[in-house]
Amino acid sequence: MIGAKRDAGEAVLEKDPEEEIVRLLMPSPIGRLAIEFRGTVVTRLVVQPSRSEAKNFRSLDKIQLTDFLMEALGRLSEYFAGVRSDPEINVDLSGSDLDAFQRRVLKEVRRVPYGKSWSYKKLAEASGRRTAYNLVRSVLSMNPIPILIPCHRVLPTKGGAGAWIGGTKKKERLLRIEKKGLELETQ
Repeated sequence: MIGAKRDAGEAVLEKDPEEEIVRLLMPSPIGRLAIEFRGTVVTRLVVQPSRSEAKNFRSLDKIQLTDFLMEALGRLSEYFAGVRSDPEINVDLSGSDLDAFQRRVLKEVRRVPYGKSWSYKKLAEASGRRTAYNLVRSVLSMNPIPILIPCHRVLPTKGGAGAWIGGTKKKERLLRIEKKGLELETQ
């Protein structure tokens, strides 16, 4: 594991203001990912960033890859290949402007098992506000670290994939990758 695993809502207690911030662009089966690392944690992940947003990130060939970055990117690649169910990369939401309920929702969504799904309603119940499933959907649409905080595993009660930060087709692709990965695990 890369560092100690933290809950999505837990702040980094020992943050060094001098920690290097690395913003990189990574190819993936669902399009380019813009990933921000602060030290050894991910603080932001953008699926298919806009051209103007991508300007703040550097392509892999323009970055000095450390052992940590190579390991983290390798784990993400393994996840996308369906051979790793959890990239085991720490996340940090302390820089995000989220309230206590939003953090609780993102913490709970990390409990949704790989290859499985919950409904917005079930996530609302797990987050302590059982009738707030529309609010839960809104929180997930603001998830600053999708994939690592797997909001793509939350689906509408009435069926279908529902909306997702990166678009419905990309959400469906992630769900297929995880379903295939589960099938590989059981063989």
